[in-house]
Amino acid sequence: MLNVKLEELPMPTSDRSIDRLIGWFVESFCFVRRKGDATADYGSASPIHRMLRDHFFAQPTTSWDAQSLSDELAMTPAALNHHLARLSQSGLLSFTNEGKGWRTYILRGGGLSQALELCFAQYRLILEQKMDLLQADWSREGIALDNELSEESPLPLNMSIIDYRSSQEGASDLTQWMADFGLLGDRPGNEILAESVSEHLFQLLLRTGTPISLDDAHEQFGGQKARLGRILERFRACGLVERIPRTDRLATALWSAMVTQHQRRGEDWLLKKGGFMRLIPEKNHASLLQPLNKGSLTIELVQEAMQNIDASDQMLLLNLLGGRLPLGYRLIGATIEDSKVNMTARLDRLLRRIRRVGTMIEEVMTTGDA
Repeated sequence: MLNVKLEELPMPTSDRSIDRLIGWFVESFCFVRRKGDATADYGSASPIHRMLRDHFFAQPTTSWDAQSLSDELAMTPAALNHHLARLSQSGLLSFTNEGKGWRTYILRGGGLSQALELCFAQYRLILEQKMDLLQADWSREGIALDNELSEESPLPLNMSIIDYRSSQEGASDLTQWMADFGLLGDRPGNEILAESVSEHLFQLLLRTGTPISLDDAHEQFGGQKARLGRILERFRACGLVERIPRTDRLATALWSAMVTQHQRRGEDWLLKKGGFMRLIPEKNHASLLQPLNKGSLTIELVQEAMQNIDASDQMLLLNLLGGRLPLGYRLIGATIEDSKVNMTARLDRLLRRIRRVGTMIEEVMTTGDA
């Protein structure tokens, strides 16, 4: 069964040695997840690194079994079978039984480029099928916020692609889908069980159009905010969820900051250091300062004064006033089709990087310039 985890990494830098390239390749496929001494020097000491470099990539048309590889790598066949199974589950290797008691493994298609293209076709198809399964649970409407700002720095993509399988004991169809997509992390534990916090959070995102802040999630589900934040950040890393400023609360945040700073520092500070003279047209000063002096400033008056001011300038004004705008989480895309297009585009970007590095590995192997 196809089972692979992919992580988006920056392209290799000026160091294009074979160990650097294969180390990047291994990390992108998450073949070695535990960081430690084995990953020093680009992880060239790890068994999976040596198998790829010295055997499968160096002799792509040759088949290998665990017995022959164990002699070459000075490891037991049982230990090597684990790594061979990981490579096979990713789709890079195929295997066959030739009646000798040992499975023989070979790079699919007889070359790295061919194996990658076969894998990529499967990854895209499985992703499309997985997204289609989400259609029944998707009920949110894409509601654009007033003065909406896009996410500034999305997390690098970190997702799992697993072929369809039946739900585990105690899991619902949705939590099994989430686990197979990587939304529950490497070791889901109790989060894969039906009615878990992760499932409730994801269901809330599936039916809610506006962004959800940590305070909103904490109010509904309780528990520790730190835990809820970690769950939502996992959702972001998988590419389904974005974190954006809650600009629908911008007027409220500005009102609170203006009232607080006026009480603490006065009108003169607001005009100079508070950003009024810099960011707010002079004709609007009186509409804000007079109510502030009388203690009658309302959120509606702030909204009216900010109508012709760009959202980024409003954010800067809030920063100068020492205010804070909450961030909210929401699913990317107004519809399931939009979300599928986004996920396909992000996966294609990751696969293009892997394809490029695969080509570089073949070039280094061909020229012998390691």
